[in-house]
Amino acid sequence: MLRVPHASGLLIGTLIGRLPSGMAPLAIVLLGTQTASLRAGGALTALYLLANAVGGPLLGRLVDRQGQTRVLSASTAAASAGLLLLAVGGSTGWVALAAVALAGLAKPPLDASLRALWGPLMPDREHERVAVALDAALQELIYITGPLLVAGLAYVLSARWALLATTALGLTGTLLVVTAAPSRSWAATPRQADWLGPLRSHPLRVLYLAMLFVGIPMGVLTPLSVTFADRLHTGLSGVLPAAVSAGALAGGLLYGARSLPGSTPAHLVVLSAGFATGWIPLLAAANAPLAVTACLIPGLFMAPLLSAAYLLATRLAPAGTVTEASALLVAALDIGCAMGSAASGLFFAQVLLPVGGAAALAVLCASRGLRRPRVLSAARTEPRQATT
Repeated sequence: MLRVPHASGLLIGTLIGRLPSGMAPLAIVLLGTQTASLRAGGALTALYLLANAVGGPLLGRLVDRQGQTRVLSASTAAASAGLLLLAVGGSTGWVALAAVALAGLAKPPLDASLRALWGPLMPDREHERVAVALDAALQELIYITGPLLVAGLAYVLSARWALLATTALGLTGTLLVVTAAPSRSWAATPRQADWLGPLRSHPLRVLYLAMLFVGIPMGVLTPLSVTFADRLHTGLSGVLPAAVSAGALAGGLLYGARSLPGSTPAHLVVLSAGFATGWIPLLAAANAPLAVTACLIPGLFMAPLLSAAYLLATRLAPAGTVTEASALLVAALDIGCAMGSAASGLFFAQVLLPVGGAAALAVLCASRGLRRPRVLSAARTEPRQATT
């Protein structure tokens, strides 16, 4: 797959451009803590994530209508302006709220745009499947290296410099993408006038609801890792999420390297079951090594689960909505993460780790929309979005 022209360059560019996803939340928290309070930093971070969940699908729709170059360039300029305003103007008051809202709403949908490119760029469906799986695996590097970069810069310099570095990396990565030939030549496909867009598709609504539940354990883990660290008397608060990401990196690479039997919806069901049960050993872990090892298990299922969902979303997207369909899936995951983070202080929060995956499994099994032969046939034979 990496031998395909422009494939490696697009992967590198989008990884750099998406680093703000792993850097900005922590940088905003640290800046808010230094200049105001931890509560202020947490509130600003929540606003940033929610604004991104709203802005992503809207920008995805604009990409589907106007093409990638103009929309991605304008959105990254606006998002960078928001982060710069926050770094210069401080993290308190209405200026900070407006800056964070702008940065979140305008964050360019690079992940959804990349998945829209894989179909036209790859020579066949198997190459496309491998590309999506590799992308889902490598994106875990964003959530491993991003927080480490912010923590290091904040320690050596300040949280403001960490926010400035976040801005610079986002600009650099987006510039690499929009100057690449496949992105510049990507042509919008005419679409039916319909404000619901991908949401009118029943199979996609089922997929989005399932991914919302998948996002819950992803959101509840980071706050709960502090609880596990206190219970086991170790400094695991940062290690446990990193272990999940490491497992996801390995799982995504394995999933991409093997062509497995069965359809993509069938893969989703099996992987959701593995994701749900994979959290159970963590709940019973009695010491630090067991806890870290246990976190690898759900990670092994997480990236393959997400890659199957991404692939199905692009293949089931109505004509002219491929970027928006993928951005809506990301928004569903973000909303689930926000719900999990908000519920992390409840007494039953630990149970949400396996329950989130179990709820996703129940949604997929209860709906026949993803398993109907006509839907699966459409997903396999939908014409590719052509480049000019």
